[in-house]
Amino acid sequence: MESRAVKQKFKHAPLSVLKLAVLASLGFAMIFPFLWMAVSALKTRQELLDFSVILPAVPQWGNYAQVLLDSPIPRYIANSVFVSAVTVAYQLFSGALLAYAVVFMNFRGKGALFAVVLGCYMVPGAATYIPCYILLAKMGLLDTYSGLIISNLVSIFGVFLLRQAFMQIPAELYEAARMDNAGHWKTLWRVVFPLTRPTFISFALIALIACYNNYMWPSLITNSPDLSLVSQGLRHFFIESGAYGTNWALVMAASTLVTAPLLLLFALIQKWFIASIGADTGVKG
Repeated sequence: MESRAVKQKFKHAPLSVLKLAVLASLGFAMIFPFLWMAVSALKTRQELLDFSVILPAVPQWGNYAQVLLDSPIPRYIANSVFVSAVTVAYQLFSGALLAYAVVFMNFRGKGALFAVVLGCYMVPGAATYIPCYILLAKMGLLDTYSGLIISNLVSIFGVFLLRQAFMQIPAELYEAARMDNAGHWKTLWRVVFPLTRPTFISFALIALIACYNNYMWPSLITNSPDLSLVSQGLRHFFIESGAYGTNWALVMAASTLVTAPLLLLFALIQKWFIASIGADTGVKG
């Protein structure tokens, strides 16, 4: 038996090596742009323009220090982190409430309500810019953090994603919670949320990245440099204002620092996401 197992292991060894090589190649291809950006930030201007130079002769750590200490990049990062965190928290809350109502509650017009939600999901985001801009202008929320957050309180994608996850929960669990006199609020956060945690985490990560990298809408409703998010802040500071001219090493350093929070977030959430994928949503006797 042992010899047969060893033969089977060696028989499948080439295939395993091939899979590992393919995955390693794809992984390197995905991480290469960030590595190139981080290494380029350590080069001098001459080394950066010389494509034959792969690694800097003397790492210019001062580029990172100059961006952190003598530029508004840290402020842009803080703005994006704050706006993204508050926005995503509201999107998770509103999406969970609406998805719960559509899946578990019975009321007149439920089907029509979800049809409206799906209809909104099919509308291009750019088509909403003008009416949203007019509404924010009438409310006096242009060029404010409140305007950035309020205009993104609800994510139609999040509602749809959470609804699909809630529909996978056995009806027996919901009925048991209701029979134990659990209210809708308690049922949502004590029964439904723990069983759909992977979906919440996935949506939070997707929404946070989208909000953090958002450029067009924040550029339309904010003008103050102090309120700029990272995407518009980078463009304003390095291209329009010409703070560093063509010193692309500093541009690469700033871009690396802007990307770092997202990589750190993914590293922190990854283990919880993988661990929660195997959560049991079945009914045990």
